[in-house]
Amino acid sequence: MSTPGFPHLNPASAASQSRTASGGEPPSYRNGPGQSYPPSYPPQQQGYTPKASVTSTTHGSSYYNHNTTLHQQQQHPSYGPPYSPLAQPYAPPGGGYYGQQPGLVPPPPGAALHPIVAYPAPPGRSQYGTLLSAQTSTPCAARGAVCTLMGAPLHQCPPGHTQPVVNGQQPPGQHYDPTFPPYADGDATPSGVSTTSLHSSPAHDHQGMPYVGHVANSAASPASVPAPSPTAAPSSSSSDDDEEDEDEDEEAGDSSSTTGSASPVPNNFDCLEDGSYPESMPPSGDMTNQAPPYSNYSYPSMQLANQQAPPSLVDSAPSPGQYVQPYQQYAQPFPSLSQLSDALGGLSGVPELELESLRPVNLLQERTLLPPRPLEAPEPNLSPELRKANCSPQTFRSTLSSVPQSQSLLNKARLPLGLLLHPFRDLQQLPVITSNTIVRCRSCRTYINPFVSFLDQRRWKCNLCYRVNDVPDEFMYNPVTRSYGEPHKRPEVQNATVEFIASSDYMLRPPQPAVYLFVLDVSHNAVECGYLQYFCQTLLENLDRLPGDTRTRIGFLTFDSTVHFYNLQDGLSQPQMLVVSDIDDIFIPSHDNLMVSLKDSRELVRDLLTSLPSMFSQSRETHSALGPALQAAFKLMSATGGRVSVFQTQLPSLGAGLLQSREDPNQRSSTKGVQHLGPATDFYKKLALDCSGQQIGVDLFLLSSQYADLASLACMSRYSAGSVFFYPSFHHVHNAVQLDKFQKDVERYLTRKIGFEAVMRIRCTKGLSIHTFHGNFFVRSTDLLSLANVNPDSAFAVQMSIEDSLADSSLACFQAALLYTSSKGKRRIRVHTLCLPVVNQLSEVFAGADVQAITCLLANMAIDRSVSSSLSDARDALVNAVVDSLSAYRGTVSGLQGALVAPAALRLLPLYVLALLKQRALRTGTSTRLDERVFSMCEFKMQPLQQLMRMLHPDLYRLDAMPEQGLLHLNDTVVPQPPLLHLSAERLSLDGAFLMDCGSVLYLWVGRCCNLMFIRDVLGCSSYASIPPDMNQIPELETTLSERIRAFLDWLQERRAFSASLHVLKDDGSARPAFFQHLVEDRSEAASSYYEFLQHIHKQMSK
Repeated sequence: MSTPGFPHLNPASAASQSRTASGGEPPSYRNGPGQSYPPSYPPQQQGYTPKASVTSTTHGSSYYNHNTTLHQQQQHPSYGPPYSPLAQPYAPPGGGYYGQQPGLVPPPPGAALHPIVAYPAPPGRSQYGTLLSAQTSTPCAARGAVCTLMGAPLHQCPPGHTQPVVNGQQPPGQHYDPTFPPYADGDATPSGVSTTSLHSSPAHDHQGMPYVGHVANSAASPASVPAPSPTAAPSSSSSDDDEEDEDEDEEAGDSSSTTGSASPVPNNFDCLEDGSYPESMPPSGDMTNQAPPYSNYSYPSMQLANQQAPPSLVDSAPSPGQYVQPYQQYAQPFPSLSQLSDALGGLSGVPELELESLRPVNLLQERTLLPPRPLEAPEPNLSPELRKANCSPQTFRSTLSSVPQSQSLLNKARLPLGLLLHPFRDLQQLPVITSNTIVRCRSCRTYINPFVSFLDQRRWKCNLCYRVNDVPDEFMYNPVTRSYGEPHKRPEVQNATVEFIASSDYMLRPPQPAVYLFVLDVSHNAVECGYLQYFCQTLLENLDRLPGDTRTRIGFLTFDSTVHFYNLQDGLSQPQMLVVSDIDDIFIPSHDNLMVSLKDSRELVRDLLTSLPSMFSQSRETHSALGPALQAAFKLMSATGGRVSVFQTQLPSLGAGLLQSREDPNQRSSTKGVQHLGPATDFYKKLALDCSGQQIGVDLFLLSSQYADLASLACMSRYSAGSVFFYPSFHHVHNAVQLDKFQKDVERYLTRKIGFEAVMRIRCTKGLSIHTFHGNFFVRSTDLLSLANVNPDSAFAVQMSIEDSLADSSLACFQAALLYTSSKGKRRIRVHTLCLPVVNQLSEVFAGADVQAITCLLANMAIDRSVSSSLSDARDALVNAVVDSLSAYRGTVSGLQGALVAPAALRLLPLYVLALLKQRALRTGTSTRLDERVFSMCEFKMQPLQQLMRMLHPDLYRLDAMPEQGLLHLNDTVVPQPPLLHLSAERLSLDGAFLMDCGSVLYLWVGRCCNLMFIRDVLGCSSYASIPPDMNQIPELETTLSERIRAFLDWLQERRAFSASLHVLKDDGSARPAFFQHLVEDRSEAASSYYEFLQHIHKQMSK
């Protein structure tokens, strides 16, 4: 497809692959008995091995030579949307508007409790690996690089250009082969009668959105093995107690998902995906069951699943074995196609859409564009029943809530078509289903959902590929009503978001336990900043809250110029430290007692955490051997998989993966372009790929006030589905605000729900195609998104195109399935289904535009462009995106030539794009540290939409004069709802107090003439002058105003996963610029005002 402003998409972290819209599966590798894959590292030796036995060259430089060859075999040309001459880029002249044997060693001070054994390195040992530089002089064509055009729209690939890569890698033609893939996604219907139970999983709801490609399966070789359907779903982040109770209920009430009635565990993916079905449900050879699209269906009646009410059978609850009646047609007549389409709002000409959303807004004249409350997602034009059944926009939303019926219509709108997905987010209520039979389409493997059609009580039609499927006997029983013969009332077809307890059919090995390894920097720099004491303290306080069960395992590894392991085996009187100084050929001194059971070794773990800070308090070691520490972590975790948490405070300076400073401080304010946004070495990417293959996720906490090359270090998280946390000026004494935020972030990180060894796939209606994913993950096969860990705070973005006309469809559906292992060892599948109308009028496309979703998708694409091409190119492309979309609206819908008009649905697009251009990730001309810029880019790739929009365009409220209207009454608390203000200094006043919500930080700006009552009753100060300059919390005062302000702040904090820090700023204080830099509508030294930006857009549209 073509997206305005972005024609030659070349993201360094985006996949450009295609797949069939009906969910066809790609070839995949086999797994199980009879076939094995070589591990990336040599097999681990059990027990203690003398050093002489681990000097094998298998640990030497040949590893990365082999590994490089392996990854080179993965490379193959990607697939992308066809080039469309209808969507030429709008490129303004002049390059655009915006510019660019063991020996004992003495213990360190304070460590007398720990016997320390060191393993000195033998002389002459070669370095661990030979790294191939990613920066070569090979010609562009030879490297398979993509040449982009300056300022070109971000969405299309011209003839002769290779479509971009996924997370910096080509889509795998020859798969990256892990030692074992843990699970397969597929379904097999067990024989026999089973019971079904339904649970509701409560959790805390938090407000809160990474990359893979899909390749068509139609041309797959018959010899290929189909890949597993990535049906996995995120689980709600309920508390440990809630989940424990829920799992106990499941085990007590129904063990059908793991009983012998289930199908035998397969040894490969064949019978799980494409063609094998159990004898109880053989594939039909009668192709009359294959239904055409809606317009040509030959059945006399058809209704959507959640709307049907079939008559009951003669016997109210016959056993499945007794049910021998033929298909029974419904007595109620079904509507014709036109009647059905009209009822669903799927056809054009609906005037309600054109009333407000299409109202022309003159942007140069209308000054008040923001709504008084935060913007909500547009409601799809569906019937009330479908609207009620649809997936929550906080979980699943589209950039266009009305899907164009053809690619040409989409091209005319010059708007991007994509999805924003937050699959594992915390939910208040989640239907959890335990059943022997998980009902799925036998063609495209779609899970049954509220938008399928039941032709009768024994047949249902898939809403993605339109195939007619049989209804299994078990599905006739409704566990909610405990009645038989009402499949349309099952919870699977009444809820767009459900979670299944998966049977052994979805496993190729037993579910892994929760395994946590903490890799801690203990160099002098780490001691100085003081993070270790507070990390150990926070972990001690939350040790019992770590997600897991009795099988949970834990380990610790510290490093400076050497790597330190800790023996925590149950039975020891105190922990033991083992030191390995041969960082060029790292090895594991013991394989049995470094990763231990938390249940059995809890006291030893507590002893270690208590003594760790003092053990290294006098350290003077300034070097950092991060690379060797990560290699050791990989070897420790390979057998099980799990989560590695890395804490780093400086630039790695020793061993594999060492880095040099690349930042030039004099270029921080450059307008000509920003260099070194990509990694300096491929070491961290390759290690992350190895980790992903072994189901290891790596999370990075970087606490550094100096340059640490986050662009290189972040690769360890990006390709292993991990997260990145950055504290650029962390110090336990000098920065109390960041210390408080670090502690709260670590607490949330340690206690939030987690899924292990996950895979995810998104399917869509026939005719639609997914070609690019954005986020943190690895593509295991052509369309299988591998997520070693999945957490409730990460999100994904998806770009789509329309391959075939949707004229015969009134609805377009999308389904995301996440298969994962819970921390309790349950295999679960969370499924989300989204339904949208298909339209054939350009006006309806514009009316259904979701401006926030469009902005977030454009931001992801711009980040990719800035890394793969240049920052100036990405900025120009964003400007062109605004010009293209507004030009298309003015020329084809509004008919108002000459004026700068936008449909009401898109009235905020220029403002949001201007805010994006002023963001730390993409701004030029303003001093920005390179690591801070890169971290901002990482956030755009990881954060859910709600958090992303608060970062991009903060919410501004006036607190000293809050209205009484619209108050929220939550329990016994009254929460005020002040209106939103435009981000401009003209909306401020010196006699007021204003709160700015920037997502990760809250600023309370107090004017010098602020009402004394507010200062006294809220801040607890006698006057403006007595307000302390470093105030970072609101005191608890027994005044009405204080209670209301604190209730409002608490309400804002509860709407996000990670707590935001609070800064109270005085108008004449030194921290004032931190507040005013977020007033994006005002002019700055390096960027135009909002009005000037609109004038530039108008000028470009007039050319």
